[in-house]
This record gives sequence, structure tokens and C-alpha cells, in this order.
Amino acid sequence: MKEYSRVQKMVGTAVLAAIVVVLQTVASGIHVGPFTITLSLVPIIIGAIMFGPVSGAVLGAVFGIVVATAVVVGADQGGAIMFSQNPVATILICLLKSTVAGFVAGLISHKAASKKLMLGVVLAAIAAPVCNTGIFVLGLSTVFGDLLREWATASGFGNAFVYIVVGLVGLNFLIELLVDIILAPIIVSIVKTLRRAA
Repeated sequence: MKEYSRVQKMVGTAVLAAIVVVLQTVASGIHVGPFTITLSLVPIIIGAIMFGPVSGAVLGAVFGIVVATAVVVGADQGGAIMFSQNPVATILICLLKSTVAGFVAGLISHKAASKKLMLGVVLAAIAAPVCNTGIFVLGLSTVFGDLLREWATASGFGNAFVYIVVGLVGLNFLIELLVDIILAPIIVSIVKTLRRAA
């Protein structure tokens, strides 16, 4: 894995952070049927692979800040309901899930990518959405159990766990995971191009 200077890491992370903001604010309306696809994980994965776990965490935190802002202003309806019940926990979940996703993607992929770039990219593409969705589900289940049960009942599910798996994150998560993995060869090409240009 090519070593970048501190300045290169800072500049590269800043550029990718701008892309995260644009993707999350402008391109967050990409839908596959009723499901929204989060493309913001792609620049987080690129940063995590190129610059390591700290860069991945910073990019994840930027993503979390944009999501938290949408929650606070009411642009995310489900998040706004959570915020009205427990503002601190809602903001912490928004920030923690994406920050950890970026950090773990960088941590897992960095060693693997130094030996085989495609393996590192695929591992990062899997780790980022797994952490992002996993921490969200964990936070929702532990802090917002009553709200989760209300949502499950309103959606026709008798069981909150089934509602999480089927109704809330299941298919959406699988689509995001597949999109990230399918985009892996493109990410590899981007990383190779950026490495040559550096």
C-alpha cells in the first residue's frame, strides 16, 4: 500500500468529505422501488482504503453530521420522531454508526489492500454497511424499543425483530451491500488512478 504524506491524506480526505456531503444531500434521493440507496458509503470506503482507518472515521463522521442535520431539521421523518423522543441518543446513533463504519472499513481493508487491492475493497464494501446498519439497529432496539414496537404494529408486524429484518432495514441493507460490492471494481479503478496521480 502506498504511503501518503500527512498533507496528501488531509487534502484527499477533505475532497472525499465534500463528495460525501454532496452525495448525501443531493443524491440521497436515489430509490430502488421504495428503498433509498446510500451512495455516501462509496467515498468513505475509498478514503478508508487509501488513507486508513482515521480517514475512514473522519469521512464517516462527516456522513453522520449530514444525517444528524437532516434528522434535526425534520428532513428524515423516522429520525425526527426518534429525535423528539430522545435527542441525545438520536444524534449519538447518527454519528456513531457511520464513524465506526468508516473506521472499521479502513482497519479491515488496510492490511488486506496492501497485499491484494480487490480483497481490501470488497472487505471494506462489506464492513461499512454492516457496521452502519448494525449499530443503527442496536441503538434503535436498545434505546427506542417502545417506538420500534409501535412502528412494527403500525406496519402490520407482530414482532419487532421481524419488522427490523423485513420491514425496516432488511431489503434496503441488502441492496446497499450489493451496490457497494458491485461498485468494488470501479472503486479499485478510482483508487489506482488516484495513487498514480499522487
